[in-house]
Amino acid sequence: MNKLTLALTLWLAGSSGLQAQALPEQVSQLPLKRSHALGPEQQLWGAMDGDTQQLHLWRQTPAARSPADAQLVWQGEVTTRVVEDICFYQSEQNGQLSVFLIGGRGGAEQWLLRQDQQWLSTPMVLREFSVPYDATACALHENQLLIAEGDQAIWAYHAEPEADQGRDLMAVKHPFGAIKGELKALEVLADGRLLALEEAPPRLLEYRVTETGYQLTQTYPIDKFEELQDIRVLANGKLLVSNEDTGASTQLSLTKPAQVQPPRATKAQTAQVAAGLQTTPASRRGDAIDDPAVWVHPQQPQLSRIVATDKRIGLMVYDMQGQLVQELLVGRLNNVDLRGQLAAASLRNDNSIQLFDISDDGEFSVAANIATDLNEIYGLCMGYNSADNTTSVYVNSKSGRIQHYQVQPHQQGWRASLVRTMQVPTQPEGCVVDDQTQRLFVGEEDQAVWLFDAAATAGTTGQRIIQVDQHPELVDDIEGLAFTYHDGQPLLFVSSQGNDSYLVFEGQAPWRMLSQFRIRANVELGIDGASETDGIEVTSLSLGEGFAEGAFLVQDGRNWQPEAGQNLKLVPLQEILKLVTQP
Repeated sequence: MNKLTLALTLWLAGSSGLQAQALPEQVSQLPLKRSHALGPEQQLWGAMDGDTQQLHLWRQTPAARSPADAQLVWQGEVTTRVVEDICFYQSEQNGQLSVFLIGGRGGAEQWLLRQDQQWLSTPMVLREFSVPYDATACALHENQLLIAEGDQAIWAYHAEPEADQGRDLMAVKHPFGAIKGELKALEVLADGRLLALEEAPPRLLEYRVTETGYQLTQTYPIDKFEELQDIRVLANGKLLVSNEDTGASTQLSLTKPAQVQPPRATKAQTAQVAAGLQTTPASRRGDAIDDPAVWVHPQQPQLSRIVATDKRIGLMVYDMQGQLVQELLVGRLNNVDLRGQLAAASLRNDNSIQLFDISDDGEFSVAANIATDLNEIYGLCMGYNSADNTTSVYVNSKSGRIQHYQVQPHQQGWRASLVRTMQVPTQPEGCVVDDQTQRLFVGEEDQAVWLFDAAATAGTTGQRIIQVDQHPELVDDIEGLAFTYHDGQPLLFVSSQGNDSYLVFEGQAPWRMLSQFRIRANVELGIDGASETDGIEVTSLSLGEGFAEGAFLVQDGRNWQPEAGQNLKLVPLQEILKLVTQP
């Protein structure tokens, strides 16, 4: 990706090096231009009109032999901010092509341009985020978005829209670092070196990537120029640096690095699915929504209910349009599950189990409260044993203790009996029961998935069946577990919070991994992807139109579109089942 300033000229990467091509006349004089290689002798370029804030995106292919043949991808006004720089990003994770718009007053946006090799008729805003107030330039290195902060620093942000939005300091001003003047352009070379251009007096800084950031390896003073703003990488290790106002330019030769960064192996893309429905965002920002469940209407699936814990205030109930229909403000609930007409949730206010009755039409009401002797109550799930018609609640604490309660209807509501206690070595949370075979699965967050016998009369010893250190695709924390059957095949779903993905395992020994997938943006419905997921749920029962074969429900820890409180995303189960390999 390169900022271009030479009037009437577009530089294209061809088989014999860079070749000059004339730009379409209507945008040739625009000062801010960037290019991105789409393939052999194919180029995408963007031009920004600083006066009108119009962004122009054009695609040039080998068939485009003249400027008039360049294909217009999109043009329109950027109304949300004054753009200082633009940078294109091609995701290895999901194949999306996007453009970053970097504003000079602390704001930035990422727009989706192409997905599954299809160009969007109108770019889709994937996210808005904060950058330094004096942001002046950007560049991409692998999956990092690098941003120059005036004469102060260079910062690295994750370029994936669903990744953690923290930032890392990569380079800093004198006397703690090498930066002395205002940085006006950034460029990353094919060998991984970062070039940063100081405007006045002109000086080029060269950095090498290290494990702790960027290390200065070379500086290049540029004589006979008062100001320079742009860098262009030419063939044979040459650079073109220029003044955007006058068009004056000069070439530089870079010193060959002593150590060349080996080319990074291209990773295979993780399978992608999209949500078909999302719920109303939480009324409060921050870490609020935690765990989902679903109550399926026995006769009219379109009248089913989606439930979620809000760990600040209580239980949220949504209809199948994602609209909030009930709030039960009982306190700080963490996990929720249900069986039949009864729901249970772990209540952190007093380390108890809160029960809810469910009416025939899906209305929830507060029922009994069950005291426990757990400290820091956390995860919870339910199970039903058809052999003796008993309903169980399994609840755990951060210490690793797991308590098994049986609950029965009573004259005054419900009563519960503690029937046994189990243990895992470290902190658990997510759990799920396979009612058909009476098996309890428990996620020990940093370590493993455990299997216990779910029966009240069973022992208390479990076994590790899926370990984090044996599955590179599974990155702790293990936050949520879900279970279902498809065509008689048992499937265990695991939320891999550390890499914002979801794994499907065979729900029986040898516990083979069948699929890994991520949830990305739904362009047609304007729903963002899902990330930093806590709880998950799955049902193979119909939930009505769009979810006739069931749904996979996830908590979305970063709700970007638009930026709002956390919510739930629902993916049609059939879209995931297409990815599951048969054992």
